[in-house]
Amino acid sequence: MIVLSQTDTTIGLLSRDPALLNRAKGRSDTQPVIRTVKNLAVLREFVRVPAAHKNAVRRARKTTFIFPNRASLRVITGQHRAFFDRIKWIYSTSANKTGEPIDIEWAKTVSDVWLIPAGGLICGAPSAIYKLSKTNVKRVR
Repeated sequence: MIVLSQTDTTIGLLSRDPALLNRAKGRSDTQPVIRTVKNLAVLREFVRVPAAHKNAVRRARKTTFIFPNRASLRVITGQHRAFFDRIKWIYSTSANKTGEPIDIEWAKTVSDVWLIPAGGLICGAPSAIYKLSKTNVKRVR
């Protein structure tokens, strides 16, 4: 099942199955998809944060990190956390075909459920992405 929803950064497609999201966007099934998590406790279930980066990860807002085990995760902040009270984590990607701008009408055709807030969907800036090693940080986006 694919859900169209407002995320903490932009309009997104959400699913527990990353292959569904990749097929909907026309990408390879093996392409990594960002996993969004409710809080740092859930994040620690999937990755070990290198000691040199613990404060940066804890304080980051609207930022995705690629960890040494190649897992990419973002901790949700703001009003969107309520959505995660039950599910704790979900895969997330922007609501567009690969390489194209966000198209809500296209996103509605590929999604099974629409969660549209009263104020409507807002197309914001995507999250910053940083790749972490044990000691270094590299900005990807």
